[in-house]
Amino acid sequence: MTAPLADRIRPKTLDDIVGQKHILGAEKPLYRIIKSGNIPNMIFYGSSGIGKTTVARIIADNTNKKMFRLNGTSASVGDIKDIIGETDTIDGFNGILLYLDEIQYLNKKQQQSLLEYIENGRITLISSTTENPYFYVYNAIISRSTVFEFLPVSFEEIIPAVERAFQLMGEELDTEILLENGVAEHISRGCGGDVRKSINTVELCVLSADSLNGKLLVTLKAASQLTQRSNMRYNRDGDQHYDILSAFQKSIRGSDENAALHYAARLIEAGDIISLSRRLLVIASEDIGLAYPQAVSIVKACVDSAMQLGLPEARIPLSQAVILLCTSPKSNSAICAIDDAISDIKSGNTGDVPDSIKDGHYSGAKKLGKSIGYQYPHNFPNSYIKQQYLPDKIKDKVYYKFGENKAEQSALQYRRKITSE
Repeated sequence: MTAPLADRIRPKTLDDIVGQKHILGAEKPLYRIIKSGNIPNMIFYGSSGIGKTTVARIIADNTNKKMFRLNGTSASVGDIKDIIGETDTIDGFNGILLYLDEIQYLNKKQQQSLLEYIENGRITLISSTTENPYFYVYNAIISRSTVFEFLPVSFEEIIPAVERAFQLMGEELDTEILLENGVAEHISRGCGGDVRKSINTVELCVLSADSLNGKLLVTLKAASQLTQRSNMRYNRDGDQHYDILSAFQKSIRGSDENAALHYAARLIEAGDIISLSRRLLVIASEDIGLAYPQAVSIVKACVDSAMQLGLPEARIPLSQAVILLCTSPKSNSAICAIDDAISDIKSGNTGDVPDSIKDGHYSGAKKLGKSIGYQYPHNFPNSYIKQQYLPDKIKDKVYYKFGENKAEQSALQYRRKITSE
């Protein structure tokens, strides 16, 4: 069976790698490590199709260690033990290089079985993962490894790889391949930083191309139909999910409606309006809060509308909510107040409820001193009378601090007015 084009065109040297110049450019950390020949344990972290496996293969080709490859989705403890057994053979005399793809799928026991051998250097581990290793990889493995993050490749960097792929296909088929204007650019953009998918799309385009005077013509329409739409790079259970939600909330907090709409659009295009809606409801109280108390009601109405409408119409009320929150005054006084109170509870900084405000609605309460001396605020001007509500130990504690915004300053002025009369 003929290997996929992406494998046939796979780079053989570091200089041929597309993208990753932040770690593989001349004099960059990973480049210098590989050139030195002294390969440490490493974890390659990043999305699919951006060069992690290719770099591991180049490392293996430039070392005198015997290389084994396992995939975390199918590897067993037995597979790992078989490789460990090779360390005592002639083939393993110079040490073993183990490339472990998708290490996040190995359980803790499987990962632990490698520790002794990567500790004493008999196995050099190069592992890759599409998930944040600090969440999914056993801490003892991380502490013995250097983590390198591989970034999605820009479409400008992918264009030369796409053009090389078309050239290679032409040479293999011994025919000239004609491209309509914009084909290479469209494929490079549409595959969202995934070089492998871009190359696979080239292969599909050529295999389905129309014949024109003995040549193959790849049209922009065909490229559009075959381009694998992956520019979302979004998994509801993955690291990208939380990165996008974090960027979304921080953009609203920073009053940047354009950035917030961008991240909202990513979530909408991924069909994840539930996560978007939940985060909007949180933001309405966490970041806008008492600066514009009505915001939470409006956002709730927008979210309810979105849920009833479904996509694509749901995008409209969700956009309204995003823009409203971005352009609203901001206050985090509500979350700060409750977190301060919770901190006291967790640290034991509390005390008994004052007797005057304990429940007095049962027989014998008065004999126990419950609810004696309580003054009903509505019997006094402005429905206010000064009395102690907090436990004695923290009776002067202040959790809520009025924000500097207009709404909270108005509330502060009202508080001062009623407490001074």
